Amino acid sequence: MGLSLAQLISLEVKDDARGGLMVAQIGAGLPFVVRRVYWLHGTKPGVARGFHAHKKLRQVCVCLAGSVRVVLFDGQREESVVLKPNHEALYLEPGLWREMHDFSPDCIFMVFADAEYDEADYIRDRQEFIRYRQGGQG
Repeated sequence: MGLSLAQLISLEVKDDARGGLMVAQIGAGLPFVVRRVYWLHGTKPGVARGFHAHKKLRQVCVCLAGSVRVVLFDGQREESVVLKPNHEALYLEPGLWREMHDFSPDCIFMVFADAEYDEADYIRDRQEFIRYRQGGQG
C-alpha cells in the first residue's frame, strides 16, 4: 500500500566493493535547501515522539539504523509507514500531524528541515490541529 499523505523519495545510492554511500543533496533527493538537521537516538522502549504538526516547515526523514513507525494524520485520514535503512526517505509537507512509534533499540532517525527551529510553527495539540485544518489552513 502506498502513501497518500506523504511521499517516499529515493536518495542517491553509490555502492561498491567497500560498502554503501547514501547521498542527500539538493537535486538528488532533497527538495529544499536544508537549514536544520537533527536526529533521534537512544529512544527508550515504549516511548513515542512527535505529537505535533508544522504550519510551514518541510522535512525529509531518514532512518539510518534500526526501524521506526511514522504515523501521519491530515485531520481526516491517518496512515503509517515503517522506515528502515534503505534508499527511501519520507518527505513531509506542512500541515501533517506526525507521531513516531515502535522505535527499535538501535534506531537512529534523522530529519532534514527547510527552516530553523521556530516554536510558533508548531501545533502541539491534536484537537487544535484538527480545528486548524478545518479552518482551511495548511
